Amino acid sequence: MIDVQNIHKSFDALHVLRGVNLHVNKGEIVSIIGKSGAGKTTLLQIIGTLDKPDSGKVLINGTDVFALKDKDLARFRNRHIGFIFQFHQLLPEFTALENVLIPAMIAGEDSATATDRAKQLLTELGLADRMTHKPNELSGGEKQRVAVARAMMMAPDVILADEPSGSLDEANKRELHKLLLDLRNRYNQTIIIVTHDKELASISDRIVTIKDGQISTDE
Repeated sequence: MIDVQNIHKSFDALHVLRGVNLHVNKGEIVSIIGKSGAGKTTLLQIIGTLDKPDSGKVLINGTDVFALKDKDLARFRNRHIGFIFQFHQLLPEFTALENVLIPAMIAGEDSATATDRAKQLLTELGLADRMTHKPNELSGGEKQRVAVARAMMMAPDVILADEPSGSLDEANKRELHKLLLDLRNRYNQTIIIVTHDKELASISDRIVTIKDGQISTDE
């Protein structure tokens, strides 16, 4: 489903990724771990097409994403990749419902159909009574669930999560872990997680360790 082939990436003289190869199957939860500076987030950003490698390929469902033109790549990212960030990245002036709708609005989808989908997702995530609330009126756990709903809005091929539990307390961490498992089980959702959280990594089907810009273990 996802094939990362011989990815190299440098920032000036710093060679961050050194020939990374990774395959992720449909419906897998894969956690990427390693020390700070090992290249975890850089790899996630490249898989998510937010950054480009110096060399190598990323194929998602057979599409060589970096062979696409910029507009086509942006369209592909919007429709096929969902993102969950550590600090939610919700727009403060928008309600929970409006934040979830953003990917559909970017894609030019029918407003009524998209709104129904967003409301369904928020309801499934236990936020039926919080749809009209803005981020500053939501708890940390609620904001992360809104971010999960936004990531799921376009029914993406893969969800990429960058330290998704990093800003949560223990109770909300456990809730997020349960939610990610539920997404996989309910939707056969593919999820790749960058994390320092050993408990979160332990729920994964595979744990991939990056050391000095290379995959040192995959188990």
